[in-house]
Amino acid sequence: MESIELAKRLEGLSTLKMVQNKLNVKKSTAIKILSILRKEGYVETFGGGKKPRLYKISPIRIAGKENLGLYDIINKHSKIKIAKPVEHKIMDRRLSVEEALPMAVKDGNFRLVLASLGLFNYIKDWPELCHYAKKYDAGRKIGALYDVAKTIIRVKRMDKRTRNALLKSKVKNKAIVQYARTKDYKNIEKKWNVNIPFNNSDLMRYKE
Repeated sequence: MESIELAKRLEGLSTLKMVQNKLNVKKSTAIKILSILRKEGYVETFGGGKKPRLYKISPIRIAGKENLGLYDIINKHSKIKIAKPVEHKIMDRRLSVEEALPMAVKDGNFRLVLASLGLFNYIKDWPELCHYAKKYDAGRKIGALYDVAKTIIRVKRMDKRTRNALLKSKVKNKAIVQYARTKDYKNIEKKWNVNIPFNNSDLMRYKE
């Protein structure tokens, strides 16, 4: 059965169990079908965690409902803007600032990481930032970049618990940007055991 026919048959708000019953399929099959429909734009997902996960299914593909991607979030919140090398969108969930920042650091592009410093003043959930920093293997890098950012721009205060957790993170690769090394932030490098890619002159772009 084609995806659009499945979407018509399942149209409306459903739980996983309801999808199983409507199609008379096993749980694993229902999960696979929902995954395919979501990728093709026929499904929006809500809830999860302690709340039941709900699936809004429509035979009309979801258009204009894609969430902001990494480059959109940085350009929205940072004074330093970046050109999009590719179109990056999130379809099935909202990309938070707390995830976007370590995602940018993981990329390792000099200008992208520099622009991402502007996101520190929009962090609302420090434990969430810590979670994603560890997920993207960027724990100590996020901590070091926070200390660099606060030397030049206004940033929200990081709580001690998050800071200590980032300090305890393991370092697999000290380089934030390959082959880039600071001349001005050696004390921060030493504290976090990572290589800061920026000099003070680079951060002055936030003052322009």
